[in-house]
Amino acid sequence: MPQDDDDLSQLFSALANPTRRAILERLVEGEATVNELAEPFEMTLPAISRHISVLEASGLITRGQRAQFRPCVLDARPLRKVATWADQYRQNWEESFDRLDVYLDKIQKEQQP
Repeated sequence: MPQDDDDLSQLFSALANPTRRAILERLVEGEATVNELAEPFEMTLPAISRHISVLEASGLITRGQRAQFRPCVLDARPLRKVATWADQYRQNWEESFDRLDVYLDKIQKEQQP
């Protein structure tokens, strides 16, 4: 399996979990410590740390080094791989939506008196 496929699998795996997606959403606002990231969740710090480790391994976050603090920072660059992968299907789904529009127009015209 090519490295890009491995990277994509790791990204999708990281994004598959709603807690990890929520962590990424929080990091859009700016860097945060593990304690700050844990606040909205009813789970232990070790559990949050495991989620952060998955995100870090996928390249979606980096950990800084400021005194004793290691704040987490979003790195959205790997999401470009997800966007590129999804984009190859864009023509297909746009054509499907176009066919759906034509079908819905036809049904509406048939139902008009």
